[in-house]
Amino acid sequence: MIQRIILVLILALVITACGAAPAATQAPAATEAPATEEPAATEPAATEAPTEPPAFQSLETPTTEPPAGDASTPVPAQVIPTLTDTPLPTLELPTEAVNAPARMVWDGTPTYLGESAPGYSFRVTYDPDLWALTTDQFGFPALGHRDISACVISVTSGRGLPGNMAVEHDVLYAGDITFDVGNVYENGVLKFVTYTGGDGTIITGFGVTVEEEIDECLEDAVTVLSTLTSVPVSQATPQP
Repeated sequence: MIQRIILVLILALVITACGAAPAATQAPAATEAPATEEPAATEPAATEAPTEPPAFQSLETPTTEPPAGDASTPVPAQVIPTLTDTPLPTLELPTEAVNAPARMVWDGTPTYLGESAPGYSFRVTYDPDLWALTTDQFGFPALGHRDISACVISVTSGRGLPGNMAVEHDVLYAGDITFDVGNVYENGVLKFVTYTGGDGTIITGFGVTVEEEIDECLEDAVTVLSTLTSVPVSQATPQP
């Protein structure tokens, strides 16, 4: 009987010892937590960046350009004009006078005044049956051939030419007059011929336009230009 009582006491002591151990180990954890926890850092209000004022807003409606290469925007096609020769209008020739003299004269101002003596005009003589004194497309006096269309003698002087034109020079002797002849070609086709010469008193230039019957036109033109001479302005025939 005494042995059972002693055994019960021993078991009670053992059970009591086993139940008190967990309580002793948990107590320090409850007291250490507040000491090791650090408060969260917070930025002081004074260090915050100031708020920038709102930018100025335009009242105009913004325009947007379409992006380059946008297929929805049509690109206008470039039209390259075709260069074509524009024919000059046909000169209006006056009606041939009845009982006209065999020869008539055309007097005018030399085109190279700096190389001519002052107070003189040029004079050429022409057959009124072949030529008529008229005005060219630019408002200057000219001789138009009555039988050959677009065969015209007009006054001219040295000037530049476009790149598709070329000039071949020659010399023509007509009595006491020497002409510097310039054959002007456009893409290989003869367009007009210039004649520049004088009698020692005046120097002047003429241009002969040719389109058809070129040889006949130039032959009749040279016949007229070969009569070149100078006359005092007081004796010159008034221009039409």
